Amino acid sequence: MTSPIPGPSGSDPLKAAASAAAAKQAEGKSKSIADKDTFMKLLVAQLKYQDPTKPADSAAFMAQTAQFTQVEKLEDMISMLQSQRMIGASSLVGKTVTYMDDTGAMQTGVISAAKLNGDSEPTLKVGNTDVQLSKVTEITQPTA
Repeated sequence: MTSPIPGPSGSDPLKAAASAAAAKQAEGKSKSIADKDTFMKLLVAQLKYQDPTKPADSAAFMAQTAQFTQVEKLEDMISMLQSQRMIGASSLVGKTVTYMDDTGAMQTGVISAAKLNGDSEPTLKVGNTDVQLSKVTEITQPTA
């Protein structure tokens, strides 16, 4: 792998791309360490600013392309898992649950709704309270 040459302003383009990606991540776009857009930007910057007298090794470039494909597939899997979590949480609507509230006391109620906020775990609406799925200790069928 070759090291990039500094751009016209004397700054390292990979550092600039990395800091831009970090700023974008800090804005709350994604909680992941790096997404496929960040990976692609770094790869393009590397190719754009490589030393023409020492071009990138084709085997290394193919390895990076394979890594990019892996990142894309992992993001697809994450999306699929989030869908599965939502399906599982929505199947609980109408069931009676026992859960631990914020004070540590056990509460019981019927689930009226389920929602998934980004990368977080599903949240169940029990009465006027939002309950994280991990706080649920028992699930039962409602009594007739």
